[in-house]
Amino acid sequence: MNIVILDGYTLNPGDLSWQGLEKLGNVSIYERTPPDLVLERASGADILLTNKTPLHAEILAKLSDLQYIGVLATGYDVVDVNFAKQRNVVVTNVPGYGTDSVAQMVFALLLELCQNVKLHSDAVRSGEWAAGKDWCFWKTPLVELAGKTLGIVGYGQIGEQVARIGLAFGMKIVAFKRTMAESTPFPNFRWARLSELLEVSDVVSLHCPLTPETEGMINKASLAGMKSTAFLINTARGKLLVDEDLADALNRGVIAGAGLDVLSVEPPHGSNPLFKANNCIITPHIAWATKEARSRLLNTAVDNIRAFISGTMKNVVNK
Repeated sequence: MNIVILDGYTLNPGDLSWQGLEKLGNVSIYERTPPDLVLERASGADILLTNKTPLHAEILAKLSDLQYIGVLATGYDVVDVNFAKQRNVVVTNVPGYGTDSVAQMVFALLLELCQNVKLHSDAVRSGEWAAGKDWCFWKTPLVELAGKTLGIVGYGQIGEQVARIGLAFGMKIVAFKRTMAESTPFPNFRWARLSELLEVSDVVSLHCPLTPETEGMINKASLAGMKSTAFLINTARGKLLVDEDLADALNRGVIAGAGLDVLSVEPPHGSNPLFKANNCIITPHIAWATKEARSRLLNTAVDNIRAFISGTMKNVVNK
């Protein structure tokens, strides 16, 4: 089997081993593949692995040897899965590998919005505390999470883990998903329609996939329905929200702050309005990137391929 990895650097910048994959075939690893080199590098591959390098129909149509695409992520919108199915090409993903890491990042962003730890640490290191007249000081309002309402949009594995952590902080949970159950999984938990969730939540955390229905779901109208004291957290997909609308809402005080690990274009344009928006924390899509999560991702990707070679299937998304 000829195995080609189009963009292996973010998964493994050097702290993991490709050995498990190399036992399964002849492996070619590219750190990054620009669009004009995708076809050249993918030609002759029986198995093709991609993280964020798009594989659209016009590329797939020219890959006559291709039998299998492994997406090195949970979301698989970078692959035209329907066209792959027409070509009898199996597409798999890696679900669940980053649940704990992403949920942890949600609260890293949220706690920074509540406490402004870095701002206060910098103030201390610059001498403000040593020069102060009082035994303590704070430069921004501080927010306690206990008793606040956490709204979770999209209730899969990550959404559930975020709910568990929120409950540990003493928060009340309101959740929305496309098909809501009649029962509730925890005390201090209830289901709600999206419009009601936005209206009652002190924190809104996005955990839904990017689809035509969810793209731009957080926009001028939906932001206007949120509390002026509310925080918005997005560790899912950048295009779930409209950058310009969120920046405007932050600058006008429609909501109080945002913590974003994803943007609509990655890497982003330098002109993105969120870069200058009030009280907006942005990190470079790192919620998934703990070594522990990346190790699980790589191991599962190898298991997926091993299952395919043996004639069984795991984590297929285009059956």
